[in-house]
Amino acid sequence: MRRAGQVVREVLELVRAQVKPGATTLDLENAAAARLAELGVKAAFKGYHGFPCVLCTSVNSEVVHGIPSHKRVLKEGDIVSVDFGAVVDGYFGDAAITVPVGSIDADAARLLKVTEESLHAGIAAVKPGATLGDVGAAVQDVVEAEGFSVVRDFVGHGIGVHMHEDPQVPNFGERGRGMKLKVGMVIAIEPMVNAGRPDVEVLGDGWTAVAKDGSMSAHFEHTVAVTATGSRVLTE
Repeated sequence: MRRAGQVVREVLELVRAQVKPGATTLDLENAAAARLAELGVKAAFKGYHGFPCVLCTSVNSEVVHGIPSHKRVLKEGDIVSVDFGAVVDGYFGDAAITVPVGSIDADAARLLKVTEESLHAGIAAVKPGATLGDVGAAVQDVVEAEGFSVVRDFVGHGIGVHMHEDPQVPNFGERGRGMKLKVGMVIAIEPMVNAGRPDVEVLGDGWTAVAKDGSMSAHFEHTVAVTATGSRVLTE
């Protein structure tokens, strides 16, 4: 899984470098697909329940599962969430980043900073005997202390020989509640955070989820293994 995680990280960093005003989300997709072809590695998302692309690219108020398109041109001040998964020797890796397009305003920058901090708080809660509620509460506390909201319609997940496995890993919860983590478990922790209210809706394409109130949304994700000493991030 570490090998899959390293492919995921390499592709995300390659895509990050392509994000600039005037680029399209299909440009990002094409760069990722070309690198995967060079590596001889299979994308996790393409064809998954019919999803058409290698990347999910979600811009501004789009929360998750945005479909890359030549029509979607990135503009100065936008933010774009890039979610990507790969499968190596039958094992999956999954991660996401949200990238500023050129210069962004202070509110958007704070949203990105807090969302990424909430991911690290969730990872810090991972250790044998901790519960999924501990992880979710750690994420939720960071987000809500800054006046943002955690999306509840989408959650993190177990990951291994399948892209999505049990258990579900909510980005909210109560400490001490839920499944206990055990050595050898691997979970994808992925806060999706809205600047406004948490409510989302799915657009007519059947995939793209957007913040219902039109507020900005950010998304960060790592694949994390539970080890005897705590956690190991497989996608950094």
